[in-house]
Amino acid sequence: MKGKDIIILGIESSCDETSAAVVVNGREILSNVISTQVKLHAEYGGVVPEIASRKHVESIIPVIDKACKEANIELEDVDAIGVTYGPGLVGALLVGIAAAKALAFTLGKPLIGVNHIDGHVCANYISHKQLEPPFVCLIASGGHSHIVNIVDYRKQIVLGRTRDDAAGEAFDKIARVLGLGYPGGPLVEKMAEQGDEQAFNFPRVNFKDSTYDFSFSGLKTAVINVVNQYRQKNETLPVADICASFQKAAVDVLVDHTMGAASVTGTQNVCIAGGVAANKFLRKNFEIACSKADIQLFYPPIKLCTDNAAMIASSAYFSYIENEFAPLNLNAVPGLKLGEKHF
Repeated sequence: MKGKDIIILGIESSCDETSAAVVVNGREILSNVISTQVKLHAEYGGVVPEIASRKHVESIIPVIDKACKEANIELEDVDAIGVTYGPGLVGALLVGIAAAKALAFTLGKPLIGVNHIDGHVCANYISHKQLEPPFVCLIASGGHSHIVNIVDYRKQIVLGRTRDDAAGEAFDKIARVLGLGYPGGPLVEKMAEQGDEQAFNFPRVNFKDSTYDFSFSGLKTAVINVVNQYRQKNETLPVADICASFQKAAVDVLVDHTMGAASVTGTQNVCIAGGVAANKFLRKNFEIACSKADIQLFYPPIKLCTDNAAMIASSAYFSYIENEFAPLNLNAVPGLKLGEKHF
């Protein structure tokens, strides 16, 4: 974009990460501060919404201050405030939104409401400066599993989504059943490295009426049944083999459905995003599949796969240049769908 650089302050608080970032022109990070609550929620085996909200209240202002300091800017220097307003935990979202609205009002700057799922897509624009639509993107995280045709920066067509559990949610639940701890995804991945992915033939679900939709609840149940069978017989659980076989089944479906969607759209570029995109086994299998199909693969570094405000600021930039601003009565929309607008 020619002319003046556009500086966006992004704020993210949809779950258990309090984050603020300063991003220029949607692609250059000046700062990206993340305050994680992982240790806080680990003893409960998952995120406790009320605890998460209270921690966001404690962290939000220090995180914003630190983001501005690291970017070497004053709040007055920003051109707009971008904030996640859904989907996510309602209490957590409200903390970030309240801070963003207060700043926008006080500074007289535009407020931009950002869809968290679109934020994950935009993490790829930061990581790959040359990347432009169109492309097909898999967004897989603890709360979302979508295959999206990114037609333009502000035009997305959902080609497939989960009908029950998200991919990351399934990883976390299997980790909990196996007693591995929280967060479960990285722990299952690490354990799977020592296992045999062919030890168990777990199901891969496909739908006739919607080719690219996902279902991970049946896979989760199949794994739990195997675990229960071993425990009922008082036999030693082959944890590594279970993790490897489960991971293989989940990744097979994610890759196959995404590549099928890429083939139908005729795209030459595939992106992956979200927390599950940090999984090395997933990346390896996508690299193999994309190489065979002569398609270019893009994914962000691990820090930009998990929840962060830089991706929110990037998404906000593309709304800014289209003059898509939110009113100061912007509210949280916990069940916000990709492509929806609630202001």
